[in-house]
Amino acid sequence: MKATAVKYGGVQERLSQQMSRIQALRLKTLAEEAYQAAQFQPGISAAEAERRITALKAEIELANSF
Repeated sequence: MKATAVKYGGVQERLSQQMSRIQALRLKTLAEEAYQAAQFQPGISAAEAERRITALKAEIELANSF
């Protein structure tokens, strides 16, 4: 699936960039910690990786609060 956005100031390029190596490592670690290995998928966009990282962090924080 291709990200759609108006090309203004490089927005399209940033949205369609593949996740960085650091994002991939962080996402994989968080997915394993949250027992949600399916959240890690190679080749997703940087924006999607960041969204998943944020969601997993929030879920782990909530689980640790009990």
